[in-house]
Amino acid sequence: MRLDHVQVSCPPGGEEIARAFYRDALGMTELDKPPLLAARGGCWFRLGEAEIHIGVEADFRPARKAHPALAVDDLDHYAEVLAARGFPVTWDNETIPGRRRFHTVDGHGNRIELV
Repeated sequence: MRLDHVQVSCPPGGEEIARAFYRDALGMTELDKPPLLAARGGCWFRLGEAEIHIGVEADFRPARKAHPALAVDDLDHYAEVLAARGFPVTWDNETIPGRRRFHTVDGHGNRIELV
């Protein structure tokens, strides 16, 4: 078994804000959604084997606890890029011994972990 993708949500019309985080800050490639799904809005992104789908919810509330964790080769690079673009970077290197990680939030307030 392997994880195929993770979905987080955004409010209607929030695709450009999602692109600013996932495409522009994290460097993920935007994928073409199948036509029937594209009609629902949202957007999909991939980098390596990590795929994140952004779905539109009319009564959107950001996920503040549930979150995807993205494993990256250069954690410090991503921390610098995100901080330079105004996204919060909250380091937590003590909760899980031996694991460097930080949390941030996408442009809609969804919690994202990088390890």
